[in-house]
Amino acid sequence: MSDTIASPVAPDGLSPSALAEPTRNMKHESAVLHVTGRALYIDDLPEPKGLLHVVPGLSEKAHARIVSIDLAAVRALPGVVRVLTAQDIPGENQTSPVHANDEPLLAQDLVQHVGQPIFAVVATERAIARRAVKLARIVYEELPAILDIDSAKANGSAVVWRPLTMARGDVEPALAKAPRRLQGTLTIGGQEHFYLEGQVALAQPGEAGEMRLWSSTQHPSETQHLVASVLGLPHHLVTTEIRRMGGGFGGKESQANGCACLAALAASLTGQAAKMRLDRDDDMVITGKRHDFKVSYEVGFTDQGDILAVDMELAARCGWSADLSGPVTDRALFHADNAYFYPDVRFRSLALKTNTQSNTAFRGFGGPQGIIAAERLIEEIAHATGMDPLDVRLRNVYGTGERDVTPYHMVVEDSITDLVMTQLAERCDYRRRRQALRDFNSTSRTLRKGIALVPVKFGISFTATHYNQAGALVHVYTDGSVQVNHGGTEMGQGLHTKMVQIVRHEFALPAESVRITATTTGKVPNTSATAASSGADLNGMAVLDAVNQIKGRMVAFAAEKWQVPPEQIAFTQEGVRIGDEIVSFRDLVWQVYFARISLSASGFYKTPKISWDAATGRGRPFYYFAYGAACAEVTLDLLTGENTIDRVDILHDAGESLNPAIDIGQIEGAFVQGAGWLTTEELVWDGQGRLRTHAPSTYKIPACSDRPRIFNVTLLEDAPNREATIYRSKAVGEPPLCHGVAVLHALSDAIASLDAYRSCPSLDAPATPETLLRTIMRVQERVRRSDGASA
Repeated sequence: MSDTIASPVAPDGLSPSALAEPTRNMKHESAVLHVTGRALYIDDLPEPKGLLHVVPGLSEKAHARIVSIDLAAVRALPGVVRVLTAQDIPGENQTSPVHANDEPLLAQDLVQHVGQPIFAVVATERAIARRAVKLARIVYEELPAILDIDSAKANGSAVVWRPLTMARGDVEPALAKAPRRLQGTLTIGGQEHFYLEGQVALAQPGEAGEMRLWSSTQHPSETQHLVASVLGLPHHLVTTEIRRMGGGFGGKESQANGCACLAALAASLTGQAAKMRLDRDDDMVITGKRHDFKVSYEVGFTDQGDILAVDMELAARCGWSADLSGPVTDRALFHADNAYFYPDVRFRSLALKTNTQSNTAFRGFGGPQGIIAAERLIEEIAHATGMDPLDVRLRNVYGTGERDVTPYHMVVEDSITDLVMTQLAERCDYRRRRQALRDFNSTSRTLRKGIALVPVKFGISFTATHYNQAGALVHVYTDGSVQVNHGGTEMGQGLHTKMVQIVRHEFALPAESVRITATTTGKVPNTSATAASSGADLNGMAVLDAVNQIKGRMVAFAAEKWQVPPEQIAFTQEGVRIGDEIVSFRDLVWQVYFARISLSASGFYKTPKISWDAATGRGRPFYYFAYGAACAEVTLDLLTGENTIDRVDILHDAGESLNPAIDIGQIEGAFVQGAGWLTTEELVWDGQGRLRTHAPSTYKIPACSDRPRIFNVTLLEDAPNREATIYRSKAVGEPPLCHGVAVLHALSDAIASLDAYRSCPSLDAPATPETLLRTIMRVQERVRRSDGASA
């Protein structure tokens, strides 16, 4: 794309071509600040005079009535200014993000998981507050606790969200008529967010009841609204601000609200600024995780590997409150087909209440769990028919005509899964390598190698339709510099960088002329969460709308003054070309200002075409799909369960990437996070509901040595988004996390060699060394029984 804009406002502003190269390759807007340590996070901000520190007192029981609370010793400790309880809340003691009224800020009569906040200490020093919480004397009457999915189902546990059914065709007769059918179960573990910056909020009271918050939140407006509700204030008295987060991954979409509300409550009641920052242990004990699932499935298919019918129930451990479990389990169903067409299908969700942390949003938001379920079906069919799993995948991908309708009745108009898989298989030499690995396995006694090539089809949009909107505010100053504000939040993913790129491109300005400012509800109100991979899609279009309004005014002024048609005016690197004359951007801005024409605009965007009816399980919940595929090769030690990821090749569809370097970085990081979830990261609770993996010493995220030895990531070329997204790009936040599924299936492939690939190992996640050893022994015992029967 050239560095000029043919007209001030293109018909849709979305030509299917890349940004100009200098802009497209822009480095992260905070890169220098990050590497020099000068990037400010909330705990780095200068502390207001008299700052108080807030530390919560937590439940020690998973499910119990509170008989009595003695806080006298807590209050008596020198340095303690105040102790907060539910009785101190002037507004609503409620922080449910979905208006379920089941998530009190401070427990009052009942605790429902170990780590639930009961009270909070406000002290002059954080160390004092931490000592003080340990002095509380609480008497409990313990109640039966339900801690896992199996117990919840066996005991008829309540659900935190209405079950959802998606169906097309008539699945039971189709299963009955299928030439072959099989059934099974799949367990998928949860995951800790493990953001580098923990939950933190700073609250400062102002005049006339005002409250200003700096909160590490992905959803500033929701934080604003809940703080206002807790304090009994109208929304306009509360302002939330966030410049950047040290990671979020969904863990700060709703879980940040508790810290913000308690800090604001302390500030409101004392009249002094207050900060709440959770230690890592408390953070992990209090906050929710990725949902773990147990999937029951039955599939009918042909000898040629064609899927005829699928019946599937996806049950999730949701924790003690609704939080975002409903939308998460819904999205798991939306993705339980992954890239495959099921002629007759029925999906059902079961969002089970348990006495554990309230599970919440996590990168992928249920989609990865659904995709794993879909890929288990492929693996089962491949082993049952003796086919290469890649061939089973290619036979069942979405096509056109009768093979393009999802279980929720959305037509897949842009399926490129077969193209992506075929291209990747050729690039990485999949078929030759697969045979070479089988030859290796035939002679190796202790090491086995596996390979898997797995696609992803990921729907992009919030399934809560009203969240698919965004606002932005752009100011052009008289010196030609530009300030941009929008409703999205920056958590390291490069969203702010992409917004700067849009402004730079449209005005043809250098990087130093455009400044992004902190996200604040005081500038852009009623924002949606930065989630669902929609940050650049939504906010980019809102920024473009604001910029185009200003450009339109500037062009109209120039056309009138210079007496040239608007189409002869273009913004270029040399300046604004007006007919045959070049005027510097700054000079034109100055003249527009003196003509009393506004150089500020508020932009807005709402995603078109989408709709969803949960009552019928039908609609078009997604604007488009992002596609990709990953091929993973692993080596597994049969004696220890230890394994290495030897090579990974990824081909990913980012449409016309706004910033290839940032997008490739996102894909690399997402893959590692997905692979970690499915291999090393294991959440363990004991019989009393205490989280035992509550620190880096007991919870293993991937380290540098866990990365693939060979790691090739490529963006799909010549594949602009068919829909009118910002410059025809595609979302790249969540979809690539699903590439980690290839590692799980490569490990399964290695184990399958023990039975000459005749049966599915039924490997559950996370595939830790212990899980791998159990699976290995199960397959070896199956082989021994089979060999004994044959003898």
